Amino acid sequence: MTEGSAQGPNERSTLMTTSRVGYETDDHGVAWLTLDHPDSRNALGDAMLDELLARFEAARADDAVRAVVVGSSHERVFSAGGDLKAFAGEMPTIEKYAGLERFPRLFLTIAELGKPVICAAGGDVLAGAFGLALACDLVIAREGVRFGCPEINIGVFPFMISALIYRNVDRMKANELMMLGDLISATEAHRLNIVNTVVPAEEFDTTVREWAHRIAAKSPLLMRMGKNALAASRDMPLREALDALRSQLALAFTTEDINEGVAAFREKRDPVWRMR
Repeated sequence: MTEGSAQGPNERSTLMTTSRVGYETDDHGVAWLTLDHPDSRNALGDAMLDELLARFEAARADDAVRAVVVGSSHERVFSAGGDLKAFAGEMPTIEKYAGLERFPRLFLTIAELGKPVICAAGGDVLAGAFGLALACDLVIAREGVRFGCPEINIGVFPFMISALIYRNVDRMKANELMMLGDLISATEAHRLNIVNTVVPAEEFDTTVREWAHRIAAKSPLLMRMGKNALAASRDMPLREALDALRSQLALAFTTEDINEGVAAFREKRDPVWRMR
């Protein structure tokens, strides 16, 4: 296990590896996706994005998976972002444009997955990977890692991820990040509410595992309903959002899981979720 990795426990039950993205599940219902192409510093090229999308779809289709963690096997870099070679390649512009659909599809897949996604930032989170982190529901950062979008320094603007940056960072700070291209520390990212917590290197794997298992222990049905409601209502006007959320709460009242949760609380026992 490397310092920058976010690896799950030995009780993982299934394993699927590829040249770029590892996929494992454990008996707590967590799927562990590991960016594993160190030669490119986990650049998010077409092949990497295709495999990452495929792994998310596998997690979506597996009813045993209740939460997803995205980490990296690289000791210092979570991901360096988009593939610069592809940006400057000689392929026709129309082909480059078609390939760019992978980024919005990835961000929307995470939003619409119906299962919580944790970004385990055990290394620097740069450029397009910054967008990937912001697309996740929670971000856990290792002390010493950096976040940012340095694309402008090489003549590229962070067009695609600006939508996510503007939804998560105050406008003036967002402009500073995108227009100066400076990186910020994990501590500064925490102050800006870009990450949830920053932990020492020796505690990183344990913290990620604990958070993932705690989330996976919640009702998968109510978690899915809640995440879907958040994704659907986030950009609605207030009145429309409240109406939509009221209907989702009323629907939640009809589930067996909400009754089970209340009963377990009163009886001081662990709930047994029935997913209905």
